[in-house]
Amino acid sequence: MRVIDPEGKQIGIMSLHEALEQASNFGLDLVEVSHKSDPPVCKIMDYGRYKYIQSKKAHEAKKKQATGHLKEVKMRPKTEEHDLQVKLRHIERFLKSGYKTKISVVFRGRELAHKDLGERMMERIIEETKEWGVMEHAPKFEGRSIVVILTPL
Repeated sequence: MRVIDPEGKQIGIMSLHEALEQASNFGLDLVEVSHKSDPPVCKIMDYGRYKYIQSKKAHEAKKKQATGHLKEVKMRPKTEEHDLQVKLRHIERFLKSGYKTKISVVFRGRELAHKDLGERMMERIIEETKEWGVMEHAPKFEGRSIVVILTPL
């Protein structure tokens, strides 16, 4: 096997017994880095420290990873003008922060008989939010609600 010392320099090709002896001389572990190459490559290193550094790198990568959060704003077809303006400000804030935003107009009871009110409200919301976000797809009925997802510009 090909052996690499702790500084990254190649020691040479040697048997497993000799490589383990070299690792014990350094007071470190012999770790197989590449088993597919011919001959296999092993490195003399502190395996515990190596695992610790790998976990730290994985943790940092996970922390910096962009998560696809989805914010949701729910309203009813009879939502009054002032409340609608407040919801629109929330939608604006979410879209400007870079979040996808799911907007739902939820119908309860006999409100389902007036789907046109909810559709008009959804059209108005889409019209007023077009400067901050774009529709992923046309508004669609899902159960007792009309749903649309806006993606930030």
